[in-house]
Amino acid sequence: MTPTFPRTVRAVDTAQLLDLAQEATMYGFSQRLPVDWLREHLAAEATHYLFPTLVQRLTHRPEVPLQWRCQQLLTVSTGEQIWGLLDVLPDTFDKIPETLDTVSQKDIVIRIEQAVKVGEWIERMAADAGS
Repeated sequence: MTPTFPRTVRAVDTAQLLDLAQEATMYGFSQRLPVDWLREHLAAEATHYLFPTLVQRLTHRPEVPLQWRCQQLLTVSTGEQIWGLLDVLPDTFDKIPETLDTVSQKDIVIRIEQAVKVGEWIERMAADAGS
């Protein structure tokens, strides 16, 4: 039976996000950023946000468990918020406490939709470093 798909935003700190990325790596999930990259670029004391957007089943890899594909709003060391994706186990997502009210969740979803994508941010940072 498929778990109930959540329509909520969850807040996590940097340590929790690194744990989620490590779990995604362990399971071989396709949408994740490297843990070392996250450790290097995330603001250490920041809050990050996860918003599930689809159920991910890898029918060609039946050994990989079902996961929620989450949009993430990450706060990086420059203070900017950027958009990425992270696949999370349903049970893991459910264990993240619900701490945001409806108004805050709607605001975060809008910010996710307007955020610069991780790849664009990386390109811009590389261009800035080269000039």
